[in-house]
Amino acid sequence: MSEQDRVLVVEDDQETRELLQEYLHENGCVVRAVGDGAGLWTALDKDDQVDIIILDIMLPGEDGLTICKRLSLDPKRSAIPVIMLTARRGDTDRIIGLEMGADDYLPKPFNPRELLARIRSVLRRSRAMPRETEAKEANEFKFAGWRLDVKAQRLTSSENVDVTLTTGEFIMLLTFLKHPNEVLNRDQIMEAYRNRESSIFERSIDVQIGRVRKRLKDDPKKPKIIKTVWGKGYVLECRVDSI
Repeated sequence: MSEQDRVLVVEDDQETRELLQEYLHENGCVVRAVGDGAGLWTALDKDDQVDIIILDIMLPGEDGLTICKRLSLDPKRSAIPVIMLTARRGDTDRIIGLEMGADDYLPKPFNPRELLARIRSVLRRSRAMPRETEAKEANEFKFAGWRLDVKAQRLTSSENVDVTLTTGEFIMLLTFLKHPNEVLNRDQIMEAYRNRESSIFERSIDVQIGRVRKRLKDDPKKPKIIKTVWGKGYVLECRVDSI
């Protein structure tokens, strides 16, 4: 994490808010701290140069889940990573938070060192994805005898047979088509799923890759389209034309 990482803390408990502000500042962050959603929107309207938001779920007025959803739907702010905090135990809030677009989740009470480690991890992942080329606006991709209709999320073989893709498989394949012949590591692949209709965990990347290979009839033992680069990640190794 660089010395100039800008963190916006949204926490209604003053003691916790001041503790986080002091600790993150001591560890090289530029920190702004507010007590509710109104303060967050005001801070972003004044200066939206924020690298990551630490967002408490239980807030007066607009709650953290609603704020997270609004951020994910805002074209200007959807790329800002969010780590959610909550005093509640259990999986419900965590799952809802991730579905709303959060990048990570930390239950209270927590060790500030763990939060700092998660901030570093989320920022590393969010910055890892290579910049997309002009092909990102394509309506259709052609590659290795296959066609992918982006709008319809339809994959068609060279024999003109449609192949059904799950949402997760579609996102995975589209990510590689936008970055042909580039090695993508696990952090970059996970980042591609952020704020999408489907999510993925690091341990399931290999499984999802295997499913996409199966759809493409790409031999998992000797794949010719999506290849494994040992110790680095995966690469879609073929010519890709976009329309």
